[in-house]
Amino acid sequence: MTGLSRLVGLPALAIVLVSAVLGVQVAYGGGSFEPLEPADPCAARTVTSRADGIDGLTERLVLLGIDGAACRLGVSREALTLELAQPGTRTDAEIEALHDGLLDAVRRMEGDGTLPPASDLVDDALDNADLNPLLEAAIRALPDPVVDAALKTDDILTRAIDDLDLPTLLANLDDQETLDQQVEAAVTQAVEESLAARLEGLL
Repeated sequence: MTGLSRLVGLPALAIVLVSAVLGVQVAYGGGSFEPLEPADPCAARTVTSRADGIDGLTERLVLLGIDGAACRLGVSREALTLELAQPGTRTDAEIEALHDGLLDAVRRMEGDGTLPPASDLVDDALDNADLNPLLEAAIRALPDPVVDAALKTDDILTRAIDDLDLPTLLANLDDQETLDQQVEAAVTQAVEESLAARLEGLL
């Protein structure tokens, strides 16, 4: 085969190869393209976390809470996240939906058994609390059954959520990427402070 005939044959070979690839895709259902629908925020889903302790708990809480808020508002999670990340003041409906969505998340985790006992959160809370060393040592010495009998995780989370200044928090968001991070950080701090204060009350 001459050089000229090779050059002439290359486009034809390319057409044959492309046709073969397209044929395989069509055979396996690739002939019809449908854009992915956003996930239904009202549908139950399993949410896991790469973190442990309070960090992991609040990460799951916020993800489920935003789902619950989106469900209440009748929008997708993606649409709500994008809206909340915009600069400016949030509406009363958005603030109320997020607050109630977070409370829904607490009830949901309690119902499916994914809420850890309060004793699992003690070390994290005390590590970030500014307590007298003697008081801190006394709290750490409390047996887990004593802590769990006196403190319930769902109650601690509910108090922390009710204490959140959501209007200020949502008004100070920078962008969509930091929404979960900033809300998680605020919830984590509120949980730690609530738990530490209630642990002091046990002594």
